[in-house]
Amino acid sequence: MNKIKVLIADDHKIIRVGLRGLIELSKDIEVVAEAENGTEVIELVKKVKVDVVLMDIDMGHTSGIETTQQLKKEHPEINVLGLTMHEEQEYIVEMLEAGASGYLLKNTGMDEFLTAIRTAAKGDSYFSHQVSTTLLQAITQKKTFPTFKSNHNGPLTEREIEVLQLIAREFSNGEIAEKLFISIRTVDTHRRNLLEKLQVKNTAGLVKYAMEKGLA
Repeated sequence: MNKIKVLIADDHKIIRVGLRGLIELSKDIEVVAEAENGTEVIELVKKVKVDVVLMDIDMGHTSGIETTQQLKKEHPEINVLGLTMHEEQEYIVEMLEAGASGYLLKNTGMDEFLTAIRTAAKGDSYFSHQVSTTLLQAITQKKTFPTFKSNHNGPLTEREIEVLQLIAREFSNGEIAEKLFISIRTVDTHRRNLLEKLQVKNTAGLVKYAMEKGLA
């Protein structure tokens, strides 16, 4: 029996070890490689046959979204599953538009986790229950999915505008996280995305942009 070959992409070694341990409990799936950033992912798939990539969205200075986009462009036969703590709508949409076959949260149970890998390996889509609920709510509320560009210069999401406004009001990352009920790491990710999208170098540039657009 040919096993499903998986590459784990996550910047935290303890996460990679844990995921490998779960996968090794199955008889039809095997981990063939691990990567801690997007650059390693792109290099590894040139050397090792991979069916499914488990892609973390936030890998330090590397975006799993941009890596997914590049990977699918160069290797469309490889299926990508987003595996992350981010449950906000904008992240889900960005991963899907980048070419991911599905999206899982890191609190997903073992059975669902393995089912998702098997589903993605067949070329089908898979979303965890919580992610499906988020997408359904977006549809029922008739929200329009934002349009994203590969160079991250596309329009800002609602959440990014909220973060930008709070940055302009001189709130710290911790205070922003508390006000928006998200993690500090998520705030860091939003801040980096804002810097990239708006093509500014620092917080002063973000504040200037917010003032010019009447967001401050």
